[in-house]
Amino acid sequence: MSRISVRGFAVASATAVTTVGAVVGVASGNAAQASDDNFEATAADTTLLADIPAGQQAQVQVSSLSEQADVQAAAADSAAKKSAEEAARIRAAKDAEAKKKAADKVAAEEKAEKERKEAEERANRSAVRDASTFAAQGSYSIAEVKAMARQMMPSDQFSCFSNIVDHESGWNYRATNPSSGAYGLVQALPGYKMASAGADWQTNPATQIKWGLNYMDSRYGSPCGAWSFWQANRWY
Repeated sequence: MSRISVRGFAVASATAVTTVGAVVGVASGNAAQASDDNFEATAADTTLLADIPAGQQAQVQVSSLSEQADVQAAAADSAAKKSAEEAARIRAAKDAEAKKKAADKVAAEEKAEKERKEAEERANRSAVRDASTFAAQGSYSIAEVKAMARQMMPSDQFSCFSNIVDHESGWNYRATNPSSGAYGLVQALPGYKMASAGADWQTNPATQIKWGLNYMDSRYGSPCGAWSFWQANRWY
């Protein structure tokens, strides 16, 4: 069914009325062309929907309903688009907030772990004994020397220190290298350099351990730093 406007029907009806008027004018012997023209214009402007045949009125009503449906559909699409955009904005805001919370949690955990390690290191340092706190003995077993070393350094450095001493002297605090003259647990070269840690450097393993720790810390940052260098070069 094709669409048709009320204005179109008005023109059609006015034309029909004008034609009838013209016939009547001829029959009566009157000729008023100008009046006929005016009448046609007036009829075209004043014809109402009621003057349109019923079938054509149905076409006009369908056209009007279709236009209303189009307007309503467009309004619904616009509302749906706005709703989707708002929902997307809310989701993005929630995602950003969740990511921030996750990042804050990770940062807090890392900070807590760092503080825990620092506290542990402080505890280890506070538990370290100085060489002077060990009573002098005439001789020392390997077990006694290892126990002294364990007490004189942070716990996380002992294994590295022990690996170096294992290779250098086998924990013999009187070990002497006949070729180079290196002496003691850490094979200081020359041996008398250890006098900076104590006059009893030849007979006291605690003095030798003290000197060895100072040397490793100053040259490599730590016993583990010294051990890494030793593994790569077979000396330190």
